Amino acid sequence: MKLYGNPIEGDRIEPILENIESPYLPTPGIIERALRVTEKEKFFTVTPLSPRLLDYRPGQFFMVGLPGYGEAPISVTSAPGSAKTLDLCIRAVGNLTDAVHRLGKGDWLWIRGPFGTSFPLHEMKGKDIIFVAGGIGIVPMRSLIKAVVREHGFGKKTLIYGSKSPEEMLFTEEMEDWRARGCDVQLTIDKPHPEWGGNVGVVTTLIPKLKVREGKTIAVIIGPPVMYKFVILSLKGKLIGPEHIFVSLERRMRCGVGKCGHCQINGCYVCQEGPVFKLSELKDLPEAI
Repeated sequence: MKLYGNPIEGDRIEPILENIESPYLPTPGIIERALRVTEKEKFFTVTPLSPRLLDYRPGQFFMVGLPGYGEAPISVTSAPGSAKTLDLCIRAVGNLTDAVHRLGKGDWLWIRGPFGTSFPLHEMKGKDIIFVAGGIGIVPMRSLIKAVVREHGFGKKTLIYGSKSPEEMLFTEEMEDWRARGCDVQLTIDKPHPEWGGNVGVVTTLIPKLKVREGKTIAVIIGPPVMYKFVILSLKGKLIGPEHIFVSLERRMRCGVGKCGHCQINGCYVCQEGPVFKLSELKDLPEAI
């Protein structure tokens, strides 16, 4: 069922394509696949009509919208430069995302971007990488992980990923491929579950077991705000300095263009100066963590 129809028909396509070179103008994209992956999340593979949208980096985001419903910042979850499509994993949390969840193959989305800062892969080369993801923080983390495991030149790779329950875990089938490519995947859930035989506890319960090379390890943290402070304290105990810790503050964003003020932290607009920051860059912004 096509809820919103095809916004591009016949001779209407050329003028639209001629005017989408700016990242601030929406570009139509056709949904190639729509798969429900949890009770709240749905996974979309989208082909944008402008190849410019495929020029993104891990950690960046797009503004995704529908006419009559508005738009919202959505992290890209596909690896850069690997395909002619975008992967988006979207949680239903309001009118817009509920409407997006009603879409299926052949329907259209409107996309602007990419926006924001990214994780500097060149700085990570030669270093051990610890990925720490909580909840849907694994969505933007997936783009970075896929970029790292497919390239040579990185040290030991470790993923620590926690969720409330096994049913809420994302991309678990892909993690076997990440393991095969040299990533040590460690999973945990918050509370005991009859179908879970792994670690139980928050993600920080797995950090003490890590063997860290001082000065040669980079940590990346993406998850709910409450998680950051405790993960950072645990990593400092492993002698990982703030210049080697990267965080994404993407949950603070709303408009994506620095106008609404929702993501403002003192004089910093996360959607403009982030969402990816080194922890050392936030030393004068204690409210950020």
